[in-house]
Amino acid sequence: MRNIQIGITAVLALIILAACAGTKEGVRRAPRERWNLVTLQAKVIDIVPDQRLVTLMGPSDNLVTIKAGGSVRRFDEISVGDMVAAEYWRYLVAEFRDPTPEEKEEPLVILADGAKAATDLPPGAEIGAIVKAVVTIVNINTPFREVTVQGPNGNYVSVSDVDPELIKELKLGEVGILTYAEAVALTLEKMN
Repeated sequence: MRNIQIGITAVLALIILAACAGTKEGVRRAPRERWNLVTLQAKVIDIVPDQRLVTLMGPSDNLVTIKAGGSVRRFDEISVGDMVAAEYWRYLVAEFRDPTPEEKEEPLVILADGAKAATDLPPGAEIGAIVKAVVTIVNINTPFREVTVQGPNGNYVSVSDVDPELIKELKLGEVGILTYAEAVALTLEKMN
């Protein structure tokens, strides 16, 4: 998976430079960027079977919607209410600024679609879409240093290990721009 991270870093860098270029008007604080491997045990609260999307609620009520890759076997046996273990890579750039008129008109833009990994990676490894979205902060969990945002299509992303100084500045209902990429779920296994 490290090779997937390296393989799309150059593409993401170009996309992020383009995404962050432009007006400084409405900027509330400097953008934040991070890669992280997410491993969690969570409860399934929603499934969109035809798109293989699963919304999970983690132990601190954090929400995330992930796509189950082709390597996830027995996907059809997972149901709402099940406890699952999941693992996936995620890349985020959060811009703390007002959306432009263009972003308000089109609040979700796919910058790059999912793709198969390069030939030097394990067969079937997939990279999820890279999207730029206008998002709203819907939950701030200060003790756990987690922030959950909701995108324009109702999907959720929870960000953990948020800088303690930054989390003090954030407000429920605050709108920002999130550029987001994730590898399709490496594992999504029903727990007993």
